[in-house]
Amino acid sequence: METILAQCIKELLQFRRNRLAAALVFLLPLMTMVIFGFAIRLEIKDVPLAIRDFDNSPLSRGYIEQVFATNQFKPLAATTKDGTDLLDRGMAQAVIIIPPNFSRQLQKQKINAIQVLIDGTDVNNARVIQNSLRATTQFFLEKQGFQIQSPDVLPHTRIWFNPGRKESLFIVPGVYAVVLFTYPALVTAMAMVREKEQGTLVQFKASGMSAWEFLLGKVLAYVLIAIGETVLLMGLGAVLFNVWPVGNPWPLIIGTIVFLMVSVIYGLLVGVYSGQALVAVQSVMNTGLLASVWLSGFIYPVENIPWPLSILADIVAARYYIELTRDAFVFGAGWVRISHVIPILLLLTLGMFVLSWWKFSRD
Repeated sequence: METILAQCIKELLQFRRNRLAAALVFLLPLMTMVIFGFAIRLEIKDVPLAIRDFDNSPLSRGYIEQVFATNQFKPLAATTKDGTDLLDRGMAQAVIIIPPNFSRQLQKQKINAIQVLIDGTDVNNARVIQNSLRATTQFFLEKQGFQIQSPDVLPHTRIWFNPGRKESLFIVPGVYAVVLFTYPALVTAMAMVREKEQGTLVQFKASGMSAWEFLLGKVLAYVLIAIGETVLLMGLGAVLFNVWPVGNPWPLIIGTIVFLMVSVIYGLLVGVYSGQALVAVQSVMNTGLLASVWLSGFIYPVENIPWPLSILADIVAARYYIELTRDAFVFGAGWVRISHVIPILLLLTLGMFVLSWWKFSRD
């Protein structure tokens, strides 16, 4: 144990003298947090919308006011009869055409068709626009008393956990997983490659220290550094985005420490198998970062990942940590919801450490 602690202290002293490593651990993660937290938006706003009102009645004008009262659309003036030129030129994402007999048909309690043209280039945005306009139209009809037939089933919708639909509660916990997997792994990989490039591994072999003691010393040092990075990162998330833990904090604390071990040992694995710093950096960024963003459920559900990429998603550590952070910052269910996360992370930790030890012992 004394040997491991001595190796850990040595790594911490080297880290303190390395300004590049300090920037990788503290500065770049904060920049990534700010960029991801403010730039990623799942709900579109200020959608350019053109309306052609051929009825021009108080009722049709009231409907138009209701559409723009949602603050989701911004008005555009249609330049042609049907306004489709704005869609063709990409200036508008939707066009609403109100027929001449709009108010008269409504007052007669007859079915009246409003034509809506939506740019379907982006399927997700088109679906959001369609659902928003449908809900707005339904609300307008009920408000004006034009609900022709009462439905047999009347749903009362209640949003749990995030009633205000704050996007930060979905994005920020995911950013924690992406950042805390990428940057601790990156700095650990570079530290391991630096040992090879500077030839200091000769001193290790002459000291009589075993391979597992050497590796565990590095892991302990960079896990401690990563814990400091985590405190700083989550503190920034609380200040900038008002994202605070809810419920029992112990699943988050224990799960975070285990996840940081996975991240550091992954960087150790990359460093052991890499011979140059550039190779190590590219390996971490191309495998760790990309997998954490696209195969973890950070933006899109894991269930939507097609086979065979769905198999790779099962071994992406960030996937399980995102489940943990979204429970800790949104649901607050605790161990009941994430009981499988820590055992899986521990298995990943053990597997990657064994591979690192096996390769390092053979070199």
